[in-house]
Amino acid sequence: MGLLKAAELRGATHQAGMEFQVVTDKRLPTIRAGRAAITFHYRKDMASVSAGSEDRKIDTGRMKISSVEQTVLDLVHYPHAAGGLVNIATVIGDLAKRIATAKLATLSAAFERSVIQRLGYLLDRFAYPELSEALHTVLPKDSALPWTELERPKVAIAGLALEPIERNARWHVIARRVPERDE
Repeated sequence: MGLLKAAELRGATHQAGMEFQVVTDKRLPTIRAGRAAITFHYRKDMASVSAGSEDRKIDTGRMKISSVEQTVLDLVHYPHAAGGLVNIATVIGDLAKRIATAKLATLSAAFERSVIQRLGYLLDRFAYPELSEALHTVLPKDSALPWTELERPKVAIAGLALEPIERNARWHVIARRVPERDE
């Protein structure tokens, strides 16, 4: 279990997931049962993030649930499943005090560089310097860091693109709107 459902179980009280979200190494369609839905999000290399999940006993047996660190990395990796930037920022704010710095750095090695850049930028923006520094040490030092968008553009229509509000030199992140959290 991962993403917003895992965040809810880990104490992110602002976001109650409307669907049961699972990250898996198989491509599976959404399952619907009445108003309930189980959505599956594909990750090719599940073995590389196995340290980011924990067994939890439930009424019907055992279930793997992503750790706090895995959850925030997954939310940035799958922004469409997280409800967008405001939801991601809000969940990070809810969970940040529970994130283990060393575990975040270790797990981030299994993610794309752009995910690390985006999460590091958000952690800096919302004043979690220990966590952001741990991520910054994971980024490659031997080459220039490519620029990445904070939010992937939804539609590219000529002449209607928002101008960047910020080009963060530390993370090489381009922000076209100010990330905010729901309080």
